Amino acid sequence: MGWLGIDDTDSLNGGCTTEVFHRLIEGLPSETITGDACLVRLWPFAQRRTRGNAALSIELHHPNEAELLQHLDAWWNDNILPLKGEVASSTMSAREQHPASPGMVWFREKPPASHYWAAVRGHVELDDLPAADRSWGGHGRIGASAAAAWDKTASTWEAIAWRQPSVQGTRRIDEDTLTTLDTWPSIVFSRDPRRGTQLIAPRGHSPVLFGLRSQTSEDAHKGCEMLVDSPGTEAISGWRVFQTNQASGDHLTDSYVLTVRSSEIHSERKHVRLETEQMPVVMFAEGGPVNALGRWVTRGDRIEVRGLLHPDGSLHAEQARVIEAVPRKKIRPRCPQCNVRMKSMGANQGIRCPSCRFRSEDGWDDVEPQCPFLEWVEPHIGDRRHLSRPLAWPVIP
Repeated sequence: MGWLGIDDTDSLNGGCTTEVFHRLIEGLPSETITGDACLVRLWPFAQRRTRGNAALSIELHHPNEAELLQHLDAWWNDNILPLKGEVASSTMSAREQHPASPGMVWFREKPPASHYWAAVRGHVELDDLPAADRSWGGHGRIGASAAAAWDKTASTWEAIAWRQPSVQGTRRIDEDTLTTLDTWPSIVFSRDPRRGTQLIAPRGHSPVLFGLRSQTSEDAHKGCEMLVDSPGTEAISGWRVFQTNQASGDHLTDSYVLTVRSSEIHSERKHVRLETEQMPVVMFAEGGPVNALGRWVTRGDRIEVRGLLHPDGSLHAEQARVIEAVPRKKIRPRCPQCNVRMKSMGANQGIRCPSCRFRSEDGWDDVEPQCPFLEWVEPHIGDRRHLSRPLAWPVIP
């Protein structure tokens, strides 16, 4: 019958749109048939983005649309509108904060996918939105509409469990069960292989206990059930599996082939900034191998970069490779008669073979540079964007 979307019920200081959405779905009239709940990450540079920058949507079927909308009206007024809030302070981000501005939309027909692609790759204003058949609230309508428009070209699944409201402090997740789940081929991004630490529990103030990500819906459900039933996992208030655009790479367009002019390393934060003939490129310290590649390249090198164009005109690199590297040093040529490396006889006096005494004009041979990265590189698992598609995964046609 239609598509429902919501967004912007949280802030950097707390709250959780997924939990709000879960409770909304749980509270729908009993005769409502629901599709898969969808979690859609959007453009990472959106000015008013929320903490996780995720919007939610779901397809709903109800025998009487008027009754369903009446229920949604009441739910909005009682449970979502009160979340419209003040600016929340946070030490976790230096960006400007905005009050939560919840939004909800209802479309009888699925909105055009072009709106999703616009919102995952760039800035969208309220005036740019497709006309919803019913809408509630403020700026959250942007993400809500994008989530409803998502065409699921590429998707993964995430099982999210929420803590009981009275529980605070350190999250308790059964480590033995998670270790078992790590062996399932479909379970992804659950542990940092460098440190051995788990990656499924969020940081900061959030009612989320964990988010278990999988390449299949079936294993997301099975894995979540195992975790919540394990003795080492704290009691939860509920859980739900979402189909997501995480690891889709949808936020990126084409790669950029660039020629390096100069490089600079930030003295404190250790970010690398490359000046190229086309645009500046920023390779953050958190990028690991990408940052290391940025430290290695020099003037004249040609590189290929995939990343996001920041509003300031710089390219924030997410994946990179060296196409062609200029020589880093030169050495004396070998003697054409005995193959011994020749040596200088002094300034402007040419070179001479120390073995057979053969002489020649002054000269040098280039040394082929040994790039430490022979293929594409990307940040380690724990430092990638939610949307980043791993290099090891097949390219989406």
